[in-house]
Amino acid sequence: MRPFTFNPGPKLIAGQDQAQALAEKLPAAPCLLVTDQELVRLGVSDAYRAAIGKDRELVVFDSVEADPSKETLLAAVEAGRQAEVASVVAVGGGSPMDVAKLAAYLLGSGDVLDEIWGVNIAQGRRLPLALVPTTAGTGSEATPISVVTCEGGVKLAVNSPPLIADWAVLDATLTLGLPRHVTAATGIDAIVHAVEAYTSARLKNPLSDALAREALRLLSGNLLATIRQPHDLEARSAMLLGAHLAGLAFSNAPVAGVHALAYPLGGLHHLPHGLTNALMLRHVLGHNLEAARDHYAELAEIIEPDCTGLGSQARAALLIERLDGLAQTSGLALRLRDHGIAFEEAPLLAKEAMRQTRLLVNNPCEISESDAQRLYEAAW
Repeated sequence: MRPFTFNPGPKLIAGQDQAQALAEKLPAAPCLLVTDQELVRLGVSDAYRAAIGKDRELVVFDSVEADPSKETLLAAVEAGRQAEVASVVAVGGGSPMDVAKLAAYLLGSGDVLDEIWGVNIAQGRRLPLALVPTTAGTGSEATPISVVTCEGGVKLAVNSPPLIADWAVLDATLTLGLPRHVTAATGIDAIVHAVEAYTSARLKNPLSDALAREALRLLSGNLLATIRQPHDLEARSAMLLGAHLAGLAFSNAPVAGVHALAYPLGGLHHLPHGLTNALMLRHVLGHNLEAARDHYAELAEIIEPDCTGLGSQARAALLIERLDGLAQTSGLALRLRDHGIAFEEAPLLAKEAMRQTRLLVNNPCEISESDAQRLYEAAW
């Protein structure tokens, strides 16, 4: 066995209506709760706000937008600093969780944000941190990664163990009100995490493999059920667990080309992250087909157990077809033109994708700038 390291992620609380259980884990001192205005409007965060605020001052920062900006992050940090908070909680999707992770770190460490971008640079101490996902998709509650949109729409990341939360809460009741398109996009996002972790070129290992395989089984087997029967708590619980396992997998075996080409679509056009992954999924996996053939063939058997008699090339191609079919059946519009992106933008998008070196290095095969342009054109 090749030497490897594995970080098991946060402690986990799983089950319905876990607000009080989480509140009991937090210091009895002011707490910063990071969320967004839509979740506040819908009342999704109410139970957690009430439980956490019962025995401590609660400072609610609800100004997080999709693809949160550097300015939003710094505003959250300032809100926490003014209130002298002792802990940070996020209730939301990937954006509030990414803001909460970096806010907790910056408040605890005193580090300067522009000095910690990158991998394993942030090494200070953060405040106690708990993350409560309201979508089954990003897996951000499991990871040491926070992505922020900076000047010019460029997405920068901090990836370091101090960003791993103390607690993650998987409460499927919080996902019941999700619109169909959000359920679909976040579910595809989680599937991409599982597939890219399983084929990661640098840090793939037996534990991340096991998590990625189980994640793919849960996600592919329950995505359409959550779309067609949105109040199916069992299916939603399975999706939430699958997304978490995929998050653990890719926090140890990082994602690659699909994400690298998805990020410019989000940064420049402000499309939801899960949707941008869905837009590029088929095309990047097709580009990788020969290099990742055996791994794709193994994953195909999870989605289509009856395919074991096929050769590896046929099974690998089948995986791509099945995943593309899931994305199409979920109801997502899967062409760039459907989202106002012009064919002529392909060169610019390709140039921006090349800036995602931390992701491209994990891809099973090289994606050059000309490859990226061709893939965007194919996705148009």
